[in-house]
Amino acid sequence: MFRRLLGALMLAGFLVGAAGTVSAQGQAPNVKYKKKTVYDFDDDVVEGELQRPDGEYVDTRRKAKHSSLIKIRENFIPEMLKSAEDI
Repeated sequence: MFRRLLGALMLAGFLVGAAGTVSAQGQAPNVKYKKKTVYDFDDDVVEGELQRPDGEYVDTRRKAKHSSLIKIRENFIPEMLKSAEDI
């Protein structure tokens, strides 16, 4: 009995809500907008100053330290003597 009464009330509420939505959609809104809107700020005094930061902080990653791929020889005299013999 309670379930039937609850179901009937829910159905009635749904029908009333749906009827209100249908009647609201059928009416065209009576709202008219201007084509152009102009705001006049000539009489207003605007004072201010430019805000800038005091400094800049730039944080970057440090460069990786790699060992040199060029090997500097300390003694190349034997190669010089060999090349002098070929002349």
